[in-house]
Amino acid sequence: MSWNDGFSLTYDEIFTELELVQILKFKTKKESIQSEAERAQKQTLNSLDDLFNPDVTGLSTAPRCILIEGEAGGGKTTFLSKEAIDAVSQKTELGRRHDIALFFRLREVREEETIEEMVWDQCVPETTEGIDVQSIRAILKRNESRVLFLLDGYDELWPEARAARQAIPKLLSGKFYPNSTIVITSRPSAGVQQYTRPDCHVHIMGFSPKHMVKYVRKYFITNPELAEDFIMQYFTVIIDKVFLKTQDLFSNLIQTPMFLMLVCVLWEEDQEMVSTGTMTGLYDNLLTCLVRKYCKREGVDMPTEGLPTEVAMSLLQFGKLALEALLRNKTLLDVTEVERENVNWELLLKLGVVSLEVSSSKLHPRKQLNFSHKTMQEFLAGRYVAHALLNQDIVELLQLTSINKVFELSNLLQFTCGCDSRAAQAVMEELSNLSKKEFSDLRLANFQKKSHLPVKAKSKKSVQTYKRFMSLCLDVLNERKELHVLQAVSKALPVIIMDLHMNGMFGLNSKQHAALKYYMENMQSSHLPDRVILEPFLVNVSKSLQYLEQLVTSPIPGLKVDLRLMYVTFDSPVPDKTVQHLQQCLPGLRVDLYVSGQCNSPDETARLASFLKNVPGLRALDLSRTRLTPSSLQPLVQGFSHMSLLEELDLTGNRGLGDAGMEVLQVGLSSVPHLAVLRLRDVTMTAVGMSSLAPYMRHLVGLRELDISYSYKIGDTRLESLTTVLPIFTAMQVLVLQCIGISPTGMRTLVPALCQLTRLIKLDFSWNDIGDPGLECLAAILPHLTAMKVLVLSVTGISDRGISALIKALPHLVQLQVLGVSGNNIGDSGIVSLVQTLCQPSSLDMEQNPPGDKSLTTAPHYNTTQPGTLQELSIGRNRRVTGAGLGRVAQLISALPALTRLDMSGYREHTPAHLSDTAAMALAEALPRLPALEELKLFVISMEPAGFQAVVQAAEEHPTLERLMCGCPDRCPPVWTPCVWLSRQVPSSLDPLCKYTSSCKVWLSRQVPSSLDPLCKYTSRCKVWGPQVPSSLDPLCKYTSRCKV
Repeated sequence: MSWNDGFSLTYDEIFTELELVQILKFKTKKESIQSEAERAQKQTLNSLDDLFNPDVTGLSTAPRCILIEGEAGGGKTTFLSKEAIDAVSQKTELGRRHDIALFFRLREVREEETIEEMVWDQCVPETTEGIDVQSIRAILKRNESRVLFLLDGYDELWPEARAARQAIPKLLSGKFYPNSTIVITSRPSAGVQQYTRPDCHVHIMGFSPKHMVKYVRKYFITNPELAEDFIMQYFTVIIDKVFLKTQDLFSNLIQTPMFLMLVCVLWEEDQEMVSTGTMTGLYDNLLTCLVRKYCKREGVDMPTEGLPTEVAMSLLQFGKLALEALLRNKTLLDVTEVERENVNWELLLKLGVVSLEVSSSKLHPRKQLNFSHKTMQEFLAGRYVAHALLNQDIVELLQLTSINKVFELSNLLQFTCGCDSRAAQAVMEELSNLSKKEFSDLRLANFQKKSHLPVKAKSKKSVQTYKRFMSLCLDVLNERKELHVLQAVSKALPVIIMDLHMNGMFGLNSKQHAALKYYMENMQSSHLPDRVILEPFLVNVSKSLQYLEQLVTSPIPGLKVDLRLMYVTFDSPVPDKTVQHLQQCLPGLRVDLYVSGQCNSPDETARLASFLKNVPGLRALDLSRTRLTPSSLQPLVQGFSHMSLLEELDLTGNRGLGDAGMEVLQVGLSSVPHLAVLRLRDVTMTAVGMSSLAPYMRHLVGLRELDISYSYKIGDTRLESLTTVLPIFTAMQVLVLQCIGISPTGMRTLVPALCQLTRLIKLDFSWNDIGDPGLECLAAILPHLTAMKVLVLSVTGISDRGISALIKALPHLVQLQVLGVSGNNIGDSGIVSLVQTLCQPSSLDMEQNPPGDKSLTTAPHYNTTQPGTLQELSIGRNRRVTGAGLGRVAQLISALPALTRLDMSGYREHTPAHLSDTAAMALAEALPRLPALEELKLFVISMEPAGFQAVVQAAEEHPTLERLMCGCPDRCPPVWTPCVWLSRQVPSSLDPLCKYTSSCKVWLSRQVPSSLDPLCKYTSRCKVWGPQVPSSLDPLCKYTSRCKV
């Protein structure tokens, strides 16, 4: 503490009780490709000692490499330093397992430096005699398994020293000292994974709320009243549980030990200075506090307004250097560089905004200035930027060339805006320009919860990026609540969408709440957003509506607000004044209600119905999987008279409804004439229920979506009742008829009615035994359904004959995006003909090569524009498709460049389709020519090792492929990732480990199952057996010592 000359601490006195969270599944792109089912899990650790407990890690051997990640200022260096001291003192498991502990500050390491030179440079005192590089190498080699390398700050390692041929990467990869143990710290995403797959991955979360409270009480040990006031202001304490009251930048910052200490200093000075409502205000007050302490200590006059001239000038000059370092992603400044700019760094040291660090390196001695926290660097840089923008362009000054760059500098931008009004306007205008470029492809539909059309991963990512950008814009608005900033925010944000989770103000931090309230109260009718979407989660409905009432204090004509209430409770009724206020001020309010819990009691649903009648603007009611029964449904249906605006009703998964439930439902349909979406999926309706319900649907002329799937007893006999009303639904876009017992006879009844639904974009007949005759009936009318984008015919009993009819209709489906024909009886010729038709826009006579022809060299072609539109193709699990047919598909498939998902799995589990090396290589070569591919399914496929490795390598190198699914994780232990069918036989001794027995496989996970450790000399660090198989396995492997897998 610069203001306390007598202050000092030993490492033993430092409070280092940080929250450590182990990431149980360390994922890379390769791993996510290999296993779709893996999800990162987290587990709180008491200390690093837990990592040597197999029950915690799941490892059968001690970890070789432990990665500890944390944000800047999170305590990584202090933590690792304390670990080093405890290891030397053998207080920890790390210390007890190792005789030599070597601590390296990686920022001191230079290009071409060897490990032994690093030891001599940083770990051997200058007074030590008789120790040189050669003797160090001998000691390390002799004691390799007892050597512990503690590497601090991989993110600070010089770029030249990160190259693959350099010493640190070679140490990480195991090329140097492979039997040693490594603990390495880094900021997230610094690139450690490029050279090693850490056995354990730990994240330093900073102080947990419990530890924050403990620290505050330690700091104010002489003034406990101040401590309790601080705790009461920012924490909620329930018995032995501690929670932060809000989730915002301030809450995140006080998890950092250094920043929490500075806030305590400010709290001690003046409690009002902490609660400013803006980050800039908080840091301004913190800086003023530090300057005041400096002036008092040094006998300098402190002006009533502003800062002393010398201090102000030094801070501005230093702000320029802080900005330049920030743009280089550096947090340390060399004193020589600061002196070169004639900045009074000793004054800054006395202020306490930086600390002096003296290098421990003998080879590269230097002094560096370290900021008290990265946000202090951003604050000082922001003060300078706000000043410099008077004469410089913001793009030139900050290099704001992309949204990612904006996110990197988000705190800096907030501070800049908070410091000056004109700077705030310049920043927001540039953010608005970037928004138009970055999000030009986003539409309102991208923000909807459910889509029947494929949603590309790129679009999902873009929505998440937009949400993050929107949050930043609101933070900027909070820093500078002015109308011209608001106008710029409105231009930058065509949609406002916010998650309001149950935490504090529903999880919306107080600053964003203030910004959103200012936005809603001051928005101009000429700059209304396309939509405001609020998504409370796990909250009380009444409180959510009252919160909206607080946001909108006066009428806003034309504003459309969607309130999506998910998994909500109904503890209290909505006050009448809230209902009246929202009806008056927000006529464009739409409420979507997702009910959770059980609704099998009539009393419960009666209360719910009474509640719902007072929910203004109720448009969607989701009662899926709530265990409704006919008797409990009745009160809700009776309440429909108060929900006349209802547009969506979802009763999916309420299997207790049955036909009796449909009789109850039909009575209420007349009360909801605007109903456009009706989902009755898996309600166990039979033909009786269908025939009873259908006549009451006549007045639903605006119906756009109907789903009656998984009521397999509907069958053909009562389809006439449905076909009678279907032509009325001229607006119908989505019709889902999965597994309702339709046969060819039923198709002949249904098809004439379908012919009139010309706006259909999705039609799903899967799991109905319509056979070839049924598909031929459907194919005959497909030329009339030109709007079709999704056609699903999976598990419908069709064969090459049906495919032949479908092929003739495909040229008319020019907008087709999804086609599913998996799980059928199609053979090689049919599948190849289908894929070739989809791929090639040429026209040949069908007679040249009918689908019954067994030749795979030629197939019919038709004019079609589908290669540019088809995004999902499912042709897997077809009974008569062989490896030869799939091989031909592999040669053709690259002509579908828009594909995002492809399923070309085999059929029989005990006799998988075999892809030859040639076919596998063709598939591997096709993957780069499918630039949008996100998922590839190759279940029940066998390959030779060379072909398989080619496919896996192509998948790993693919920029968008997220999932290569070539196993059955639901049936096979998760360590076998992926379970790939190989043509070779697995030794019988391994059969018990895998339910595929002798038909299995190769494992590519970095960890070998613990049960296999005795068989593999590489133990837990083994990726694949190779290049030499351990001698103990030779009898089990026909490749013997030449086997790689």
